Amino acid sequence: MFIPLHDANSLKYIKLQYVTLSLIVINVLVFVVMSVSGDYAQAAAVGLGYIPAVIHDLAILPDNYYFVPPDFTYVTYAFLHADIFHLGGNMLFLWVFGDNVEDALGHVKFLIFYLLCAAAGAFLHGVILPNSEAPLIGASGAIAGIVSAYLLLHPRVRVWVLAFGRIPLRIPALYPLALWVALQFLMLAWGGEEQVSWPAHVGGIIAGALLIVILKRRSVPLFDRAIVSPRAVVVEKSPEPAVPETEPIKWGR
Repeated sequence: MFIPLHDANSLKYIKLQYVTLSLIVINVLVFVVMSVSGDYAQAAAVGLGYIPAVIHDLAILPDNYYFVPPDFTYVTYAFLHADIFHLGGNMLFLWVFGDNVEDALGHVKFLIFYLLCAAAGAFLHGVILPNSEAPLIGASGAIAGIVSAYLLLHPRVRVWVLAFGRIPLRIPALYPLALWVALQFLMLAWGGEEQVSWPAHVGGIIAGALLIVILKRRSVPLFDRAIVSPRAVVVEKSPEPAVPETEPIKWGR
């Protein structure tokens, strides 16, 4: 539908978005390591991916696939990706929009926000598909949370996007992001392609919208509203009485 390129939205509270950058590096490194061996990647997807049937005690993994306790997979699944396009799409959204969400939250809260959005995506996926034995992998739930948070924070900021993958446009973030969010709900309601977890996207969107309101800095407004500083208030001064021109000014001693 659209590919984000750049938002030209400067940071106001932090100097460097090092949590966003660290998450990108970790995801890329994990993908590179998993790509060394196809068998190893498959084992990691089963052992670290989120499997609803395992979480709900409807299926059991072989002992050699229990890399982490099942509840940990609410988060670990978000650091695995199926292919370079899956990874690249998620990391591009994280690169363009993650820094400003991190700026609004602060480094530690942003990391918590990211992980909670990922967990919310897995949770809704498990609620809607409780019997699924297919591993859920990918950072899409966390990225969906970032998209909804950015939409609430900066709907008026103009972003460069490639519409339909080929038409460059510079438009307010409201239009592409709101359209993307609406599409996730529509695909969940109507049923989209089976290879995409629309419930995970919607779970991340809902979590992101709620968490940004709760966790953001108090001084950060929503919807790009300006904050009026008390120092910027102009007080109208009452005019002083004029001194009659015929009467000389006398200085007291």
